[in-house]
Amino acid sequence: MKNKNILLISVIILSIIGIIMITSSSIIWAEYKFDDPYKYMKSQILFFLISIILMFFISKIDYKLYYKYANIIFLLSLLLMILVLIPGIGKVRNGSRSWFGIGGFGIQPSEFMKLSIIIFISKYISNKKFNLFKILILIFLVFGLIMLQPDFGTGIIIVMISISLLYLCGVSMKLFFRLGFIGIIGIIILIIIAPYRLKRIVSFINPWTDPLGSGFQIIMSLYAIGPGGLFGYGLGNSRQKHFYLPEPQTDFIFSIIVEELGILGAFIILFLFLLITYNGLVISKKCDNLFAKYVSFGITFWISFQAILNLCVVVGLIPVTGVILRGTL
Repeated sequence: MKNKNILLISVIILSIIGIIMITSSSIIWAEYKFDDPYKYMKSQILFFLISIILMFFISKIDYKLYYKYANIIFLLSLLLMILVLIPGIGKVRNGSRSWFGIGGFGIQPSEFMKLSIIIFISKYISNKKFNLFKILILIFLVFGLIMLQPDFGTGIIIVMISISLLYLCGVSMKLFFRLGFIGIIGIIILIIIAPYRLKRIVSFINPWTDPLGSGFQIIMSLYAIGPGGLFGYGLGNSRQKHFYLPEPQTDFIFSIIVEELGILGAFIILFLFLLITYNGLVISKKCDNLFAKYVSFGITFWISFQAILNLCVVVGLIPVTGVILRGTL
């Protein structure tokens, strides 16, 4: 119970900080685009309240129902992944057809897929006698559908979640070496068919090779992080959010956090994510039921890995992937 309480409190605190920082980072852009500086704040508060209500009701559902309907949940998510690719149904945002537009809101079916594939794989690996080949085929199918959008960052997250679950259940390390080799070949092919990815890699190595193009985001991100110091410029006083740093309220919100709240603010965010990760893993370890153990581990890994991926991008440790911290913050 102690770990559950700490986990819940950490999530709520992180969510509240998220609302504050999304408000601060988006206020200039929201006023320019929507003539409403608090457009994103209102949406985020609404999402937060809905999430709290859903969390209360979902916590009352017996997890065995997820086991029972795992196949249906996965197939419905797969159907949504296919539908979003159809012009007129799926909406294009930032070059990717990965959204459903509902009123003023957007929904990404790939977010549902992250959870459904955790439930689906957890069901089958908890049965000891599972068909590994079929699971791998489904993982590659999902990855392929995501790459048709295209959304490489989300694809990597789903593959890594799946691999982590397979590793946890005791699949031989030889398989992962083989998958890693296949993955390298796949990445090379993806770079060849989409040259913009090569530009991202080059700009990652030296963003100044194309400071106004592929290197622009990371340069502006570092300009935000660099002057932050210990305590930052103060909440609301970011300079980079004034149309310098692209996507300050999503992909690069951590840059604004460091710029306004300094290293101290960054450590608070990291500490909260560490609390969520640690307590999530402890809860997973304590589960007697294998299915529950795998699902709780998968969700914890998902949140942690996505956060790490985004943080590595904004500080220039890996190429830009398009993975947002807002999905977890």
